[in-house]
Amino acid sequence: MGDARLLLRAEEVRSFDTPELHALLADMRDTMQALNGVGLAAPQIGVNLRVVIFGVQHNPRYPDAEPVPQTVLLNPVITPSSSDTEEDWEGCLSVPGMRGLVPRFKVIRYQGCDEYGALLDRTVSGFHARVVQHECDHLDGILYPMRIRDLRQFGYSDVLFPDGNVPEE
Repeated sequence: MGDARLLLRAEEVRSFDTPELHALLADMRDTMQALNGVGLAAPQIGVNLRVVIFGVQHNPRYPDAEPVPQTVLLNPVITPSSSDTEEDWEGCLSVPGMRGLVPRFKVIRYQGCDEYGALLDRTVSGFHARVVQHECDHLDGILYPMRIRDLRQFGYSDVLFPDGNVPEE
């Protein structure tokens, strides 16, 4: 947080299935895995492209998280299925050590392409919907603290949760 590149709208991916794109995705996967993340956007590693990856089966940072399929999503478009939202705790690899209570749409449809240019079109809810919204926000220069309604519900994880029971993102 504080890096100006995280506040930009990322550029559309124009070429699919290229060595450069595959190298970027490999770097993103390595970064996400090294940090036990469930998602990562290209701007988080300094690349101004509309590329996100996400997915989780079992992760020590999210022991109660529902499975989310490993996904590469390029040039995403998110459409809320209704105006219903819910608040839950989030954190971010770009805002280390902190958590905040963030409102997100409960059910969304997301569309885009995979790394080969094949179309993706999914309607999802719960943790899956939250992860997609969080990662896609990065593509528009939005960090989760910008969405927090009550800043009393934002702070360092170890202060907010002194018992060590930090909620999943």
